[in-house]
Amino acid sequence: MDLAQIAFFVFAACATVAAVGVISVKNPVHAVLLLVLTFFSVACTWIIAGAEFLGVALILVYVGAVMVLLLFVVMMLDIDVAPLREGYVRYLPVGLVVAVIMLVEMLTLIGVKANVVTAFPADPSAAGNTQWIARALFTQFLLPFEVAAAILTVAVIAAVMLTLRRRTGARHQNPSAQARVRAADRVRIVKMDAVKPVAPAAEVPAEEGKP
Repeated sequence: MDLAQIAFFVFAACATVAAVGVISVKNPVHAVLLLVLTFFSVACTWIIAGAEFLGVALILVYVGAVMVLLLFVVMMLDIDVAPLREGYVRYLPVGLVVAVIMLVEMLTLIGVKANVVTAFPADPSAAGNTQWIARALFTQFLLPFEVAAAILTVAVIAAVMLTLRRRTGARHQNPSAQARVRAADRVRIVKMDAVKPVAPAAEVPAEEGKP
């Protein structure tokens, strides 16, 4: 068993433990952090196995975008400042543990890729994983790739149009009207004379013995 296989099994075990923690912990922030660690560990196993494109895509799309956004959404559900600060201190140990494990995995992955030219036996005539996927997408599967891009573009436009449609009782914005607004339409300066307030007259107590 060489270094690549040992690192593969270590990353797989780390991903399994983190995945079990995602469904077992009660704190949602801890679950999101463990899910980030799960995705990162799985990406490391893919890179060692020779699927560099899938590993990098998993890190960029899920770890770098989706999970970070989900983490911010979970942490920002409570708008009060004091609980957010308390939550930052409370979640800091788990975040540091996840960050240290990810750093160790990155250093191990760099060492494995530097010492081993090919992690697992592969076809020597074949090109790299990323190059093979690029050639397949833009040659053999060019038409399905373009159709998928068009469908996704239409879906994005439809989502934006559904969001911006006029509904009764819902607030909406008019960007052209906002661009044409002037300071005089929003702020009015009124000149007023300074008036000194009159002090209330002191009440004179009634003398004793008088009606």
